[in-house]
Amino acid sequence: MSPRDDETTTVRAAGCVLWRPAPASAPASPLPPLPPPPSPGLELCLVHRPKYDDWSHPKGKLKRGEDPLAGALREVAEETGYAAEPGVELPTARYLANGRPKEVRYWAAAAGPGAFAPSDEVDRILWLAPDAARARLTRSRDRDLVDALLATLPLGGPRASRSS
Repeated sequence: MSPRDDETTTVRAAGCVLWRPAPASAPASPLPPLPPPPSPGLELCLVHRPKYDDWSHPKGKLKRGEDPLAGALREVAEETGYAAEPGVELPTARYLANGRPKEVRYWAAAAGPGAFAPSDEVDRILWLAPDAARARLTRSRDRDLVDALLATLPLGGPRASRSS
């Protein structure tokens, strides 16, 4: 491959919009109840990347020959410490990164067991309600993925759609 080919080759990456059911509300208190959150009872996991000082969904470059879904699940585990159960595929993001075309395939994914451990790549994660996640995300293309995820979930609550 010539240096020119390397400059124009699309960078392939994959990730997930990782979600979990929102924790049960706190026990009743003598204070008046707070209004219900404007979300369907779930939280989204956002990662903070110190190299870019940004908040995004967990994602990363695919290894040579790696299946995109397998790569997305690997990246979630590496960046968040959580296993993920994939659901439906979400819209693919396409943009220029360092002058090269980049394509990131995303899936909805329910969080499984795990625990976060900070690293050089991701130093913090946050679990936020969808509206708060949308506000915290650095890039608008990542905000669009929140809406895409919410559109895939049944109105009755957070249940990942199973893909065959």
